[in-house]
Amino acid sequence: MSSLPSLLDDVDAIIELPRGPAAAADSAAFSGVAPTEIPLVVDLDGTLIHSDLLVESFLALAASRPLRAASALLSLRSGKGALKARLVDELRLDIGGIPLNEAVVARIRAEKAAGRQIYLASASDIRLVEAMSARVGLFDGVLGSSGGVNLSGRAKADALCRRFGERRFDYIGGSSVDLHVWSRCRKALMAGGTDRLFRKLKMLSPDAVSLDAGTTPWRDYLRALRPHQWLKNILVFAPALAAHAGWPTLMLCVLAFWSFSFCASAVYVLNDLLDLRSDRAHPRKCRRPFASGRVPLVHGAAMIPALLTASVLLAAALPPEFLLVLGGYFMLTTVYSLYLKRKMVADVVALAVLYACRLVGGAAAVGLTLSHWLQALSIFLFLCLALVKRCAELVDRVQAGKGDPAGRGYKLDDLPSLESMAAASGYLTALVMALYLNSDAVSALYRHPERMWLICLALLFWVSRMILKTRRGEMDDDPIVFALKDRVSLVTGVACAVIIAASI
Repeated sequence: MSSLPSLLDDVDAIIELPRGPAAAADSAAFSGVAPTEIPLVVDLDGTLIHSDLLVESFLALAASRPLRAASALLSLRSGKGALKARLVDELRLDIGGIPLNEAVVARIRAEKAAGRQIYLASASDIRLVEAMSARVGLFDGVLGSSGGVNLSGRAKADALCRRFGERRFDYIGGSSVDLHVWSRCRKALMAGGTDRLFRKLKMLSPDAVSLDAGTTPWRDYLRALRPHQWLKNILVFAPALAAHAGWPTLMLCVLAFWSFSFCASAVYVLNDLLDLRSDRAHPRKCRRPFASGRVPLVHGAAMIPALLTASVLLAAALPPEFLLVLGGYFMLTTVYSLYLKRKMVADVVALAVLYACRLVGGAAAVGLTLSHWLQALSIFLFLCLALVKRCAELVDRVQAGKGDPAGRGYKLDDLPSLESMAAASGYLTALVMALYLNSDAVSALYRHPERMWLICLALLFWVSRMILKTRRGEMDDDPIVFALKDRVSLVTGVACAVIIAASI
């Protein structure tokens, strides 16, 4: 490890832009000067932006080249500065959609209008810092990590003091590591930090100012779990209900429901972390907690193992076959997030299988064998819903006047074909139901199976309506969630339940 003196010697090489006039003045020259003559230094990660460029760079690389991302971690042997440089060498991050802290931007604009010099100082790689400076267009100079040196904490404080002088600059920061800088600046300002951090800062600098609230509401963390998506896990009850199982059996389905829910949330968090760029370009997904910057990315990375642990603990109370299904679901959905979702047709097949995993898991949880009829029905129904999901994404882009989606295997011209495939798959679901009603399995379970034919009509109506709603741009990001919130779909479902009850 380099000694502190040698580290400080390297810091000068990090500073890329010309020194301002304040750096040439001595300490005495700063007594009694106007505040506008004292430069304002702004931190980048977690302060100017609601994100962290190191984490963003790693996730962007992991989303496109996961093996390269894993090998890049080996650079940590030479320090965080080396890792940051390696990630930028592998993939230049697109910083255009990263959310800015508007409170900080407003403060910078006001200070700039008053004639003050503004500098951007960050531990991120200097190339990304320069790109962010060019995007904002308000800075007179930048400082960043370079040459393997990580410009963070004490190293940043030393670099700023060498550049501007002790207590000759004001500083806006947002993390505990910035305490090193706040202790040596003239005036301390905080943005993006927690209430606890601000209390520490006030003890260090009583006249410190907070530019925003800082604390992330717990509702944003709950939203990151996508609890509305848990509604899809109601499918685990389908095998037990189809077999007319009793309440003790259904209680096992409750455990399976929560196990799948926690596992699915872990995957949703992982998917959101890997899909930041496309989510930020989406009219609705841009409001998700990670894409909007309301929940820190590192918190999301910590949520994944916690959710998986809760899922496995619940699964341990069920038969071993359920845990195997759960493991297969997690593996497939991880492969989907990393690779399959960018492959044409393979992505919708994978989505259909992921829907079906809930049925298989529900059967495994109660020790039932999934009937061939239910398997066939689920194949066509879930493929239809997966295709509807892709159609909804393309319709959104058409209505927004955008081009082909990034990170997907489809083009806008594919929309008519996808709609045709969705309709065909949906109508095959009704055909499978019709064939099932003519089988011997029905007569063993129902006294009036002829009444079940009404369900075929309900399926044809519902599938046709879903496709039309999708074409009009009225579909949710997930069709199952849409169906569980849509009044007409719920009435159709209740009607089917009444028909089944009248047929028993």
